Amino acid sequence: MIDKERIKYLNNKAININGDYVVYWMQASQRSEYNHALEYSIRRANELEKPLIVYFVITNDFPEANYRHYSFMIEGLKEVKSSLNLRNVKMIIELKNPDEGIIELSKDAVLLVTDRGYLKKEIEWRNNVSKKININFVQIETNVIVPIEEVSNKEEYSAATIRNKINKQLSKYIKDFVYESIENSIEIDDYFNFDNMEKYLKDNSVSKSKYFIGGTSQAKKHLSVFVESKINKYDELHNDPSLDYQSNMSPYLHFGQISPLYIYKEVNNEKYIEELVVRRELAINFIYFNKNYDNYNCIPNWAKKSLENHMDDKREYIYDLKTLEKGLTHDDYWNTAQKEMLITGKMHGY
Repeated sequence: MIDKERIKYLNNKAININGDYVVYWMQASQRSEYNHALEYSIRRANELEKPLIVYFVITNDFPEANYRHYSFMIEGLKEVKSSLNLRNVKMIIELKNPDEGIIELSKDAVLLVTDRGYLKKEIEWRNNVSKKININFVQIETNVIVPIEEVSNKEEYSAATIRNKINKQLSKYIKDFVYESIENSIEIDDYFNFDNMEKYLKDNSVSKSKYFIGGTSQAKKHLSVFVESKINKYDELHNDPSLDYQSNMSPYLHFGQISPLYIYKEVNNEKYIEELVVRRELAINFIYFNKNYDNYNCIPNWAKKSLENHMDDKREYIYDLKTLEKGLTHDDYWNTAQKEMLITGKMHGY
C-alpha cells in the first residue's frame, strides 16, 4: 500500500473508463525496483482491469545536460526496459518534447500517473500536461524517504532545523516494499534504437564516463562494495578526498536509478544516514521552496552584503571559466577536484 502522503492529484478530472490502458510517465525515478510510482500504477491498472504502459521521453535540451549525462541515463533505461519486460510491462521510449508525447499517449488512456520532480523544468512539464489532458493525473513521491511537505511547509535553512522534523517521521516511511504482478498485458511497438542517441543530442562535447556505468544493477554493485569494504571506516575517512571511502551513490540517486529507501535499508551507519536522508532532503527542500534556487537571489541578505562589500578587493589570481573548468590554476586542490570531475564524471563530496 502506498502511503497517502506520497499521493498528489495534479488535476480534478475523472478517469476515462473507456480508455485502453494506464500510463506511468516515468521521468525522475528511472528504476523498476523500490519505485512507489510504478507500483501504484500496477495496482491501479489491476483494479481497473487494464494493461500498463510505462512511458519515458528523452529530450535533447534538458538544462545543463550533455552526452555524459545522457549516456549514463540511457544505460539505466536499457536495464529498466528489460526488467519491466520480465514483469510483462511494456515501456515506450521516445525522442520528443515530454509534455507533447505524454499528451498524445494520454488520449486513449484511463489514467495518467507520474513520479515527482522538484526542478522548475520538471514542475513545468507536469503543470503543462495537467492542463491539457482530459483524464485524472496522479503524482507519486518516491525519490525521498519522507515526503517533503510532511517534513515542512517552508524553506529550512540548515540541517539543524530540519533534522528532527525528518527523524521523528522516518519510522513511518521505512517499510518493506511489496511488489504486485500486472494482470493484463498489451501488444504495442515498443522498439527503441538506443544507438542513434549521439546524433540526436545537442551537446556532445563531454564524452561518457569510463568509471561509472548507469543502471540499478551497477548502483547495487557500488553499494555492496561500500557496505562490505568501506562502511567500517566511513566515519573517520569519508571526508578525505585522497581515499575512496564514499558510497558513489550520488550519480545513481540523481537519475533515480536507485531508491534512497533501498539504500537506507542496506546501510546501518548513522553518519551515512545523515548524509543520505537529512542533508539530501534538506537540499530538495531548498530547491522546492526557494524559487530562486538557480540564481543569485537565493543567497541570503547577509551573504549578498558580504560579497558586495568585498567586490572591489584585489585578487592575486583571476581566471577565466575555461581555465577554472580544466583545472589549470595555481591551486593544486582546485585542479585535482576539477580533474576528478572531468575524468570520472563525479567529484568527491568534501
